[in-house]
Amino acid sequence: MERENIKVWITKYALTSGIEVFDVVVHENEDMVAYGNVGYGDQYAHGKDWHRTYEDAVERAKEMRDQKIKSLRKSIAKLEKLSFSDNCNNQDNKINK
Repeated sequence: MERENIKVWITKYALTSGIEVFDVVVHENEDMVAYGNVGYGDQYAHGKDWHRTYEDAVERAKEMRDQKIKSLRKSIAKLEKLSFSDNCNNQDNKINK
């Protein structure tokens, strides 16, 4: 089977580098693309990390952003509930150095 060369939008690092556009080689299983220096130091995107349209890439990036916000809110709530005074009631467990 001949490999397909197309233009795609990569969302693999959308939250840190933004959405990137590349000319890529689609692999036989059509679930993975190689981009960058194809043939030498390839980078790969799998599944939901690459998109055939800009609109699909933006939609995925928004989903990623929303998931990250949800995760951060959960982490913040966990930190806000953290109490240091209740953790070491026994003086022998405290470090006094």
